[in-house]
Amino acid sequence: MRMRDVYRGLAVATAVAVVAATLVMLLPSRPDEVAARPVAAPSTVPASSGPAPSASASVSAEPSATPSAADSATAAPAPRTTPSPGSSLAPGYTAMEALYADRRLPKLPKKPGRVAMAKPGKRVFQDKRTGLAVPRLAKPWKAHHAAPFTSKQVLPLRRGSNQRGMLVTCPLPIEAQKSVRDTALLAARWTLNHHPKGARIRWLASQPDKGGWLLVYQVRYGKHVSRAAVVVLDGGMAKPGLAFVTVPDSQRTRWRDITRVVSGVRVLG
Repeated sequence: MRMRDVYRGLAVATAVAVVAATLVMLLPSRPDEVAARPVAAPSTVPASSGPAPSASASVSAEPSATPSAADSATAAPAPRTTPSPGSSLAPGYTAMEALYADRRLPKLPKKPGRVAMAKPGKRVFQDKRTGLAVPRLAKPWKAHHAAPFTSKQVLPLRRGSNQRGMLVTCPLPIEAQKSVRDTALLAARWTLNHHPKGARIRWLASQPDKGGWLLVYQVRYGKHVSRAAVVVLDGGMAKPGLAFVTVPDSQRTRWRDITRVVSGVRVLG
């Protein structure tokens, strides 16, 4: 045997011995022990400190569907219409819409009555604040303390009644409308403040008058009625002028004076 082969065999034997010794050191002392597994390396992305999102949160986070043109048309508010008499009002309605919704005033008939005008009298009262002249009515009418109006004539009270005839003038107490007839309607509605509670109107006549408008109407309150009229005229002042006359049924013999009033109201000139 050559020396080269002897040395090669010794080297192999030495290597085998070293491997065997290493295996003995690594194996567990008892056969039922399990070697610890290596720990996985941490993720390079840090975990969130907050709680994990729930399924419901994930659903709510989804973008909502874009509304279609049909849905947009459905959602658009309907155009506002004029309420019928007696319906409730929402803020923002015009004065005329409020008028049409007031149960105390019916709509004017398509063909309202007309007043047969009388010849104006010569005696007038000049109201320079309204620019109007109104008839100065004969006795038993008499002048009275005007406030809050600018002129006032009254009939004497009858025993057992707290209502009496009254003729007043004042600057228009409501907002003037584009139509003088509409302005007169609003003025008639305003006069209900000077009639007993629960009063309602029934129209008797409506017609243009000297560039303005006049309305004659009956006012019913309980078992009683008054006859009344308004005349709206532009007297050249900052606001149009209003003449208002009312006479209760306890003084019905003076109802004819209402015709004298509406016939005699004119602009100062």
